[in-house]
Amino acid sequence: MIFLILSILFSSILFIIFKLFGKYDIDILQAIVVNYIVATSCGLLSTTNTIPFLQLHNYDWFWGAVILGFIFITVFNLVALTTQKNGVSVAAVASKMSLAIPIIFGIIVYNESTDFLKIIGICIALIAVYLTSIKANQTTTTQKRTLLLPILVFIGSGIIDTGLKFLEIKYVSPEDTAIFSATIFLFAAIIGICILIIKQVQGSLHFKLKNVIAGICLGIPNYYSIYFLIQALRSHQDSAIIFTINNIAVLLVSTVIGILLFKEKLILKNWIGIALAIISIILVAAVS
Repeated sequence: MIFLILSILFSSILFIIFKLFGKYDIDILQAIVVNYIVATSCGLLSTTNTIPFLQLHNYDWFWGAVILGFIFITVFNLVALTTQKNGVSVAAVASKMSLAIPIIFGIIVYNESTDFLKIIGICIALIAVYLTSIKANQTTTTQKRTLLLPILVFIGSGIIDTGLKFLEIKYVSPEDTAIFSATIFLFAAIIGICILIIKQVQGSLHFKLKNVIAGICLGIPNYYSIYFLIQALRSHQDSAIIFTINNIAVLLVSTVIGILLFKEKLILKNWIGIALAIISIILVAAVS
């Protein structure tokens, strides 16, 4: 249980840090690049196995890891922007509801069970993302712009979960899990560094030490939120229970933090959306 609590704690901290990025005018891209360098370093320090970087291209999952690295840094940027523009609760719901996408993928590709409750849960998840994203006193045009970011987070997070599930089932052996994870973080960092170099050449990069500090603060909880979740899954036979508790707890903790620390205002539709999100996670995970 301690591993699950730590995973929930570190996952919730991520949303707080993203929210603080806006308050302290942190360059999101610079911080996220540093974050992935730190996360890669944490992964390397946490394993006793030698990682053969020069032979990485020989692994069957290599190009999949490269693609996921690109998606990782893209979605992380979207989560940061969603947290700043839409609020902590919206970003949390959009990312946690994305579990509907790998479930649909599993039904289509792996012929997993199509339980009626699972289908209802997926539909409720989509409604929940919409309701939590609505803000009071918005015009139709503004509302469409507001919805775009959480929808992209929802889709992007779902693609990441689906990609990880596909590669781990088809190509990644248990002993290669650490190498596989470190490779994804590494290429997310490399892609980010390339973008920063391009910005530097164009003269649009304004490097500041506070962005590095912010990236370090983000990278440590980012790595350990995943690390402790894996440990929790290994210590419990029923992964559906772990995922359910983790997702609901992160959603609720992030919402409470958004209200208490950042004075976020939620309208009735937002509360209904959060309630539906919890119901959706319970329905989907209970029959998975």
